[in-house]
Amino acid sequence: MRDPDALLARAGVRGNPDRDQHFLIDDRVLDRLPGYLPSDAETDHLLEVGGGTGALTDRLLNVGDRVTVVERDRTLASFLREEFDEEIGDGRLTVIEGDALSVQLPPFSTSVSNLPYGVSSEIAFRLLPEMRPLVLMFQKEFAERMAADVGEAEYGRLSVTAGHYADVEIVEPVPKEAFSPPPAVESAVVRTTPREPEYEVPDDGAFMALVRAVFTQRRKTMRNAIRNTAHISGLSDPDAVVAAADEELLGKRAGNVSPAAFAELARLASEVDRAE
Repeated sequence: MRDPDALLARAGVRGNPDRDQHFLIDDRVLDRLPGYLPSDAETDHLLEVGGGTGALTDRLLNVGDRVTVVERDRTLASFLREEFDEEIGDGRLTVIEGDALSVQLPPFSTSVSNLPYGVSSEIAFRLLPEMRPLVLMFQKEFAERMAADVGEAEYGRLSVTAGHYADVEIVEPVPKEAFSPPPAVESAVVRTTPREPEYEVPDDGAFMALVRAVFTQRRKTMRNAIRNTAHISGLSDPDAVVAAADEELLGKRAGNVSPAAFAELARLASEVDRAE
């Protein structure tokens, strides 16, 4: 295995917090990350977002048939092509230089990534709809919100929307000292195992918009949150939705509403729209 400190030295770079660069340098964490994939996960084509100096890339090459790494930093992308010249020549590694939010991602079987924290949410929700197993590093607070269950303090829009695509679990907390330079916050590794939700929604976009809307007023009852956020949810007649909704649901706050109940509300809203 390539030593992460030696990779940093050969690359001649230092992490830049202003550019969201915190290189994972703890060998033990790096060695464990691929092992968090579900036991039945296919590893024929692994995707890594944010390759950095290649410490995780090196480990993914040991477990996957092929690896594609996306790196937005031109200097780092050039270093990866030089450092892994042999693997690239063998067709086992592809380096894509560009922003993971805008480049065309290849079909992949799984992704294991230490994400840039500033855009981790946007990247996660680009990957989750692909319905592939993911092992992703996040800020710990973000990971806790992503994995929270209904009624927990951390439960919110992120919990519902991530859980719409997969079972989400935190598999390892990671201290600041595992990175160079250390970030200001603790981190955590999240595993997502794709599955179809136990409910149906009329439209994913409308469902997500409704969830996003009411959580902007999570301290209000659902009755008031629905009425006050039509400009976010896109509901054409929020009063009609409130009139048709279950009274018990309307008395709750968003943090105590299950994903299935949100789905039922989205279906109801769709029916109200069709009736108009």
